[in-house]
Amino acid sequence: MRVIDLESWPRRRHFDLYRGLDYPHVGLCANVDISAFRAAVRERGVSFTVAAAYVLARAANELPEFRLRIRGNQVVEHEVVHPSFTVLNEQELFSFCTVPYRAALAEFAPLAAERMARVQAEPVLADEPGQDDLLFMSGLPWVSFTSILHPIHMHPADSVPRIAWGKFFDQEGRTLMPVAVQVHHALMDGLHIGRYYQRIQQLFDHPESCL
Repeated sequence: MRVIDLESWPRRRHFDLYRGLDYPHVGLCANVDISAFRAAVRERGVSFTVAAAYVLARAANELPEFRLRIRGNQVVEHEVVHPSFTVLNEQELFSFCTVPYRAALAEFAPLAAERMARVQAEPVLADEPGQDDLLFMSGLPWVSFTSILHPIHMHPADSVPRIAWGKFFDQEGRTLMPVAVQVHHALMDGLHIGRYYQRIQQLFDHPESCL
């Protein structure tokens, strides 16, 4: 982790502007093409939830803006951020499931399976105090949403990105899935969110590069 030098940071004025707003978050929702990815996941027998969380976390780790966090009056950049996604249990109650990110799915998937089984047995609704090297994720396979709004803390500033995916659907021979991204505008703009969508689409289009 490194502390950003705000005095020389090109984004300093944008940071000061947006962190002073009552609601400083910005969000987008767009459909991504998962035709090739869905077929590859089925062929390999991998959990779709685990594979999707991996791809979404991988893309975020490749973009420095998604690893920035606000801590008081400082901005820090983590070397690695880890997905924390929701998992349902038999009582239809969700739990947070934090999985240490690994660059290879072959290493990430067993960790995810073990953590998912653990929180299904004993639900967890809290993260480690002060931990912000996370990506909050939600899978909503019941609805192909066109927008979503996540609960957040305003004070202190909550700068952990929220990423959600919904029910996929077929359209003109392709399988599409809505993906929503909500971030703190003091740390990034639409340009950076757009780059994130471009990267996840590349990974979904070429599953052989990540599965």
